[in-house]
Amino acid sequence: MAAQALALLREVSRLEAPLEELRALQSVLQTVPLSDLREQVAELHLSPLFSLLNENHREQTALCVSILERLLQAVEPVHVARNLRADLQRGLTHPDDSVKILTLSQVRRIVENSDAVTEILNNSVLLKQIIYCIGGENLSVAKAAIKSLSRISLTQAGLEALFESNLLDDMKSVMKTNDIVRYRVYELIVEISSMSPESLKYCTTSGLVTQLLRELTGEDVLVRATCIEMVTSLAYTHHGRQYLAQEGVIDQISNLIVGADSDPFSSFYLPGTCFERLLTKIGHQAKNASTELKIRCLDAVSSLLYLPPEQQTDDLLRMTESWFSFLSRDPLELFRGISNQPFPELHCAALKVFTAIANQPWAQKLMFNSPGFVEYVIDRSVEHDKASKDAKYELVKALANSNTIAEIFGNPNYLKLRTYLSEGPYYVKPVSMTAVEGAE
Repeated sequence: MAAQALALLREVSRLEAPLEELRALQSVLQTVPLSDLREQVAELHLSPLFSLLNENHREQTALCVSILERLLQAVEPVHVARNLRADLQRGLTHPDDSVKILTLSQVRRIVENSDAVTEILNNSVLLKQIIYCIGGENLSVAKAAIKSLSRISLTQAGLEALFESNLLDDMKSVMKTNDIVRYRVYELIVEISSMSPESLKYCTTSGLVTQLLRELTGEDVLVRATCIEMVTSLAYTHHGRQYLAQEGVIDQISNLIVGADSDPFSSFYLPGTCFERLLTKIGHQAKNASTELKIRCLDAVSSLLYLPPEQQTDDLLRMTESWFSFLSRDPLELFRGISNQPFPELHCAALKVFTAIANQPWAQKLMFNSPGFVEYVIDRSVEHDKASKDAKYELVKALANSNTIAEIFGNPNYLKLRTYLSEGPYYVKPVSMTAVEGAE
């Protein structure tokens, strides 16, 4: 079958409108094991497929994206970075968001590979294009760009590339697009700042952290609420809390709490009676709003409900359980229903909510008592793309690593979770073949 796939790939590269050949190639690739493709990697000439993405033909583009997603899994990240450099750069400026997401998924593979990441760091044009992807309308594209840039920043060379070059000016330029994009860049800055004291130093020197903190006391109450949420994310780290204390930010937040009674807008950014109604509205929007707003609601719920193990006091656990209950009459089924929708970004966002509460005993009891939920968690056939498989794996990991899971789920289910964890996110159960006498 690998030989047939290669023959079709060569045929596609010779034709101007190879729609039928692309359909056939997509069908064949679904049956070819990745191991077979890796053995033939020297013959996988992919540039012609990338060039077909430039055609103004929706079905052709969709077929090429699907085929490339499969074939690129067989290609080492270093090879992609060195030999498909120009194709990656064109992909990040393609008008079709599916092409951008495909390209960013390869960028993510490259930046996660210690041998390949240098190829990205030395490509300022590509880095600039990734930054400008943050400013696009599609939230999934922006999130993928943020994740790649965040991963790059784990190294000293990555921090220098982003903050000691013209790329910093590009980030500041993207921020001027609108309020939503500005806070996407802030999200990136907070993620980078949270990594280490050294990364926080780079971010503060850039002036972007100071700019974020300045908005904490702004007149726009919605901006203030978003700012508080981001500052809270930074406060999860020890070095972040130290910095916020030194800058007087913790005192500022304390003053907001003390003066809440005299602030008619305090209910927007401090929990209270109005906050419970807001949770109900968020749950309603997560079910009924547009896809982008649904994702934003799910991300907000994940941030609100996550509680690190070291902070799980009885009071805080009761608080998160109470907040969860206000989201819907049956919040677990609400998010489970969203996770079953055929949209990867929604599916992943719903799994992220489950992951946020997975280490809290009250949530584990809800999951265990919900018919079919445990089976849903350990069922690998539900996820069909890399992002979804990664999101499900994070959920399994959060459950399996909890100190209370064996007691609540029972040992048989606990062992299934541990097995899933040890097998990794992409494990495929081998299919046994039975020999039949006389068969050819």
